[in-house]
Amino acid sequence: MIYLDNAATSHPKPEAVYRRVDDVLRNFSANPGRSGHGMAVEADRVIFDARESLATLFGIKHSDRIIFTPNATAALNLALKGLLKPGDHCVTTSMEHNSVTRPLKFLSQLGVEVTKVGATAEGILNAADIASAIKPNTKLVAVTHASNVIGTITPIEEIIKAAHEKGVPVLLDAAQTAGPVGIDVEGLGVDLLACPGHKGLYGPQGTGFLYISHDVRLKPIIFGGTGSRSDTEIMPDFLPDRYEAGTLNTPGIAGLGAGAEFIMSEGMDRIRAHEAGLCGQLIDGLSGIAGIKLYGVMDAGRRASVVAFNIDGMDPAAVGDRLDSEFGIAVRVGIHCAPDAHRTMGSFPKGAIRMSPGYFNTPGDIVTAVEAVRAIAGAKGQR
Repeated sequence: MIYLDNAATSHPKPEAVYRRVDDVLRNFSANPGRSGHGMAVEADRVIFDARESLATLFGIKHSDRIIFTPNATAALNLALKGLLKPGDHCVTTSMEHNSVTRPLKFLSQLGVEVTKVGATAEGILNAADIASAIKPNTKLVAVTHASNVIGTITPIEEIIKAAHEKGVPVLLDAAQTAGPVGIDVEGLGVDLLACPGHKGLYGPQGTGFLYISHDVRLKPIIFGGTGSRSDTEIMPDFLPDRYEAGTLNTPGIAGLGAGAEFIMSEGMDRIRAHEAGLCGQLIDGLSGIAGIKLYGVMDAGRRASVVAFNIDGMDPAAVGDRLDSEFGIAVRVGIHCAPDAHRTMGSFPKGAIRMSPGYFNTPGDIVTAVEAVRAIAGAKGQR
């Protein structure tokens, strides 16, 4: 199979990730931070090492600001529900994933005001538009770093500057950029950063994290055991324990740490250049097929490794099924949990076909994928 669904979950993982998970699961899978025996202490060290590796990768000075979560969705829920309260205002955009849109919809029913700033059909957001939407009661700007549908990268530096000038923190959803796209968290001034472990960070599913800056204080949304301050009925007041109730996914987090180490060893610039090259090759190849509608900016350097398209007169679900069953090519079709983005780009309600090359794909994979699409489109000729 040619796997082009890395925007959903990266596959395969680096060998070091598989080895780390197996080693921890076999040898150190005790409860971290809960007991004093050797295995538990080693499990705790595994968690600490992964936290330190992620802090290094993202330019975070204090690794205890990294809160491990089951995925980016849980991280975003913690950020949004932990910060916003009735009477507050949140600015977000028309390019967000449902992991932002749905919590905000829930919060709006409790009295939180939400403003969605529109993007162009190419997914381009303007920092000035976001700044103009900020009001006296605005408590947060929540924005994606890159669309999961068309990959357009958000001008986050300008957005953070505009928000901070008005005293408003920024929550960055880095689901499609964490790993291959550099994010200097403290250099950029990111206040809250939500990342999945299972995409560009090469970790297992069931992993992710939220970074919380020193300037932001959230309410916990999950309460329970932490192994610390067990004598009290309230959550500890220090990080990361305040937000990490319950037993952590030690083998998964170990694998996530190994993924971060792989990126630093391999070189983020090298990974980014390879993925951008494949993305550009895919755009060039698809644009030469009659009846193809491509979405987003055509410059691969301005997008994450995501390419969305449709074939005139064909249902995207049917195209995806044929790519899988006839050509052994894995893609994702439909709305991609981002209906607002599809409305913005003009592909709602049918959605689109999404191909997302990863670091372990090859130029040959892209050639095969393009020829498969050409065959499905009926070889209608060159434009």
